[in-house]
Amino acid sequence: MSTSADFLILLAALAAASMACRVLGYMAMGIVQMTPRIQATLRAVPLGVMIGIITPTLIKGQWPELLALLIVGLVMCATRRDLLAVTAGVMAVAVARMLGA
Repeated sequence: MSTSADFLILLAALAAASMACRVLGYMAMGIVQMTPRIQATLRAVPLGVMIGIITPTLIKGQWPELLALLIVGLVMCATRRDLLAVTAGVMAVAVARMLGA
């Protein structure tokens, strides 16, 4: 398996853009005064990202993915531990696909 130069250039550019966003974000937060509104906005960002990731699965997902979303929701409601919920969802998809879905 070979890796093309275009892919490596694109990967390096994406890594640089990601690092720039992180560094500039930390620098901006050093300047901006933390108000309750900004804190609430920053707390909502992970939920917005997760919704952006999950929405296409809800629209086009097959039953293993939909089952995993249900399991993630149930585990999250029961335990309030996001890593445990995601792990349960990944395991649900893996088992469903292993069983032939």
